[in-house]
Amino acid sequence: MNLRSSEWYSRDDRNSYIHRAWMRRGLPHDFDTRPQIAIANTASDLTPCNAHLTEVAQSVKNGIYEAGGIPLELPVVSLGETQVRPTAMLWRNMAAMATEEMLRANPIDGVVLLGGCDKTIPALLMAACSVDLPTAIVPGGPMLTGHFRAEALGCGTDVWRLSEEVRAGTLSRQQFTASESSMIRSKGHCNTMGTASTMALVAEALGMVIPGLAGTPAPDSRLLEAAHETGRLSVELVREERRLSSILTKSSFHNAIVALAAIGGSTNAVVHLLAIAGRLGIDLTIDDFDRIGAKVPLLVNLQPAGKFLMDDLQRAGGFRAVLREVHDLLDPSALTITGQPLVDHLSDAHIWDKEVIAPRESPMLSAAGITVLRGSLAPGGAIIKTAAASPHLLKHRGRAVVFDSIEDFHNRIDDPDLDIDADSVMILRGCGPKGYPGMPEVANMPLPKKLLQQGVRDMVRICDGRMSGTAYGTVVLHVTPEAAAGGPLALVQTGDWITLDAHNRCLDLEVPTEELAKRKPNEATLNGFANPHRGWERLYVDHVLQADQGADLDFLVGSSGWKVSRESH
Repeated sequence: MNLRSSEWYSRDDRNSYIHRAWMRRGLPHDFDTRPQIAIANTASDLTPCNAHLTEVAQSVKNGIYEAGGIPLELPVVSLGETQVRPTAMLWRNMAAMATEEMLRANPIDGVVLLGGCDKTIPALLMAACSVDLPTAIVPGGPMLTGHFRAEALGCGTDVWRLSEEVRAGTLSRQQFTASESSMIRSKGHCNTMGTASTMALVAEALGMVIPGLAGTPAPDSRLLEAAHETGRLSVELVREERRLSSILTKSSFHNAIVALAAIGGSTNAVVHLLAIAGRLGIDLTIDDFDRIGAKVPLLVNLQPAGKFLMDDLQRAGGFRAVLREVHDLLDPSALTITGQPLVDHLSDAHIWDKEVIAPRESPMLSAAGITVLRGSLAPGGAIIKTAAASPHLLKHRGRAVVFDSIEDFHNRIDDPDLDIDADSVMILRGCGPKGYPGMPEVANMPLPKKLLQQGVRDMVRICDGRMSGTAYGTVVLHVTPEAAAGGPLALVQTGDWITLDAHNRCLDLEVPTEELAKRKPNEATLNGFANPHRGWERLYVDHVLQADQGADLDFLVGSSGWKVSRESH
């Protein structure tokens, strides 16, 4: 076994003296034979969903020690989806870049990644891919279900639903506020099939999580047990020189896409998986999501596409039971961190509640993958989550009502004089990676108050931004190129006719090409685009790629490996 850390510790010169001496703080250190394992921890009081990860880290440490390694906790940038402004996505790439540099710069032989909240697992995995050390992931797990007036509350999904009922006048603000203390029942991330739960399950489908761990609720003692086992396994990964790139292959991403469809996962997984693949040099495109996932059945009856919540999924048999139902669609060659193929871990999985996990022969939907749309409004592509959309709106023609920025939207949406009806198509632009900046979760625009009061609960909405994984509705997302990058979305005018045909993968602006060529973005549109002058936002706007390329920074695509050639003194 050749330990990478020996490049720091093994010599008898001044530099190795410094490296060793400063690590002698009363803990046993065998710098020659014991793998040094970093625990990249995103715990933070300002990332509520990850606040418990310090406890999880201790279990990982215990497992590392038990297996003969040295655990080294490494706090990394933590992004709290519910807290940071203007959007956590603005800093996903920064968190990935900072973590990558710290993993490379330090004398470590392997790493265990601790994440939960939406951007933390993607950022950590992007970083690890660019360094390519032996790597394992421990997802922090969802919270337990809270209840209000005897009804289960889904984090995020019921926020959107209840807030619309307030605007419709069917729920008082007092009742809405009263539900707040009931929603967040325990430690852990959102209990819906939002982005946090999706990315945890997808990470397991990729092979980066001990099979059966993802989806374990944060308060469940089995999470700590599995964290301990992951610590033990991380030492094995180093000793067997099982690097991340030997696990993550194109076949792994095939399985992730199958899993994404079967669980009714978040559309945000598309942009994250594209970015992760980009760090590995794997040729993954948005068309792969449609090609692989389009005919995969939806089996998991969880909000926002269904009824139940994450602790119900665990009770009903867990993620492995879902994968077993679609095992014939999985690539059997894809490995996991155990060294065994993913499919080899499914034989003993069973469905215990068929209302929560539908059997293959009676799925919730027969075809539930992410649908990729193209046309004159989205020449580079756009996506729609058909499992969370209204079937009657998946083929629709309507008159555009355009909002030039999120501020314009908020200022006008409840104007009783706004010329809009249930057949209109709501357009929001200036919300892409460059335009906002950071591609915020604003695409699931609240409906006009006057239409809510008439009983309308869904409309076609189109945006170059994203929507929360907990959201629902007939929402076309990630329109590429975005308005700020010169896409046709910048040229749409109120009154133009828009055609959506999800079944035929079309999204068209019914304006003649010659007329569109004469149009220029109006002043309000241009004024709505971000124009930062310094700092991370400036760097981000100058270098961020479009959504169909994962919205990574252009100079971060690919990897630099783990080698560092120069000494520090």
